[in-house]
Amino acid sequence: MSDPVQALVEEQDESQIDLTPMLDVVFIMLIFFIVTSTFVKESGVDVSRPNADTAVVTESNSIQIGITAANQIYMDKRLIDKRAVRANVERGIAENPGAAVIIVADSDSKTETLIEVMDQARLAGAESVSVAADEGY
Repeated sequence: MSDPVQALVEEQDESQIDLTPMLDVVFIMLIFFIVTSTFVKESGVDVSRPNADTAVVTESNSIQIGITAANQIYMDKRLIDKRAVRANVERGIAENPGAAVIIVADSDSKTETLIEVMDQARLAGAESVSVAADEGY
């Protein structure tokens, strides 16, 4: 006859579940989601955009530049000079090839500032430069 204590120990050994494969799968999924996720970079400034009847929603894969009513230029939540727009857009395109540039200009900002920012973005190599607007009435 076998020892009852020995039988109980053997039964406990058989009933344990190895969690290592499950943890491996969880970590692989975590890495997959981190690698495939996209991070939205906004201009970092609140503006009142003009309305447009032809406004459409664009993809989130874009470089955003904000122009305030005081004609200050913001990119990635920091104030930049208009001469630095080109370098910042070039860096953004290098990080995200083919990204569109969206200029979020306040309705009270000068057209001259908007044109200068658009010009610098095109000189930086941006294929698509557009101005953000709210949908029409």
